[in-house]
Amino acid sequence: MEKKGITTDRGNINREIKHQNKILREIARRIKALLNWIRGIGKEEKTENENIKSTLPPKENLLSIFENLIRKNADNNNADLEKYIESYQLLKEKNITTINQLKESITNLRDKNYKTTRALKDTEKKIDEKTQLIDQSEKYLKYKDTYKAYTKLKKSKKVDFYNEHTTEIILFESAKKYLKEHLGESKTLAISKWKSELATIKKEKKSLYNQILEIREEVEHAEKVKTCIEQLQEHSKELSQSKSQDLGL
Repeated sequence: MEKKGITTDRGNINREIKHQNKILREIARRIKALLNWIRGIGKEEKTENENIKSTLPPKENLLSIFENLIRKNADNNNADLEKYIESYQLLKEKNITTINQLKESITNLRDKNYKTTRALKDTEKKIDEKTQLIDQSEKYLKYKDTYKAYTKLKKSKKVDFYNEHTTEIILFESAKKYLKEHLGESKTLAISKWKSELATIKKEKKSLYNQILEIREEVEHAEKVKTCIEQLQEHSKELSQSKSQDLGL
């Protein structure tokens, strides 16, 4: 149906999952980049001639650093000031004062993202299974009488009947086989119950997806802090190099 340009429920579900998976991959990639970055802070950085320590020791107070930056840039009213204030507020809200605590926060964010992603995937699987069960049950009931009439016909009349009702018979047989494999010993088609359960599972998925979007927002906040720290490191490095040149070192 989709190939003919007709939108279907299955097609809409697949597009939704495709878009969602794109967001999940993006978040995982960005968290990985943040972890790779922060793991490098505090380590020695190699230069051509010597090793120099990071401009931000692991125990240095980040809030104090940003407070100083905000004061120094208060009169400039530039774009950096706005970023410094936002980063300061984010760190203060989470009570993050050191690089090690920031690293721990990003690690926790990674773990939270993994756990929520797994729960989301599990929920999608449940939705697919329940949707298939309902769909096959409805087909079974819809074409049951047609198939029953087909089986009662004399052999001489079966061919013509089959040719006239090929689609219905195939769908019934397929549904019968599916239900036999997935219902086990139970022969009850509790469609109303399954639809109610499906609605509940969909609500769970929506809640989990909203959590994923919140995680993406947290990642964006962490990236802003990262940008500010990188600017600070670059500025400190330039000052250090300038002093070395002044001293003739």
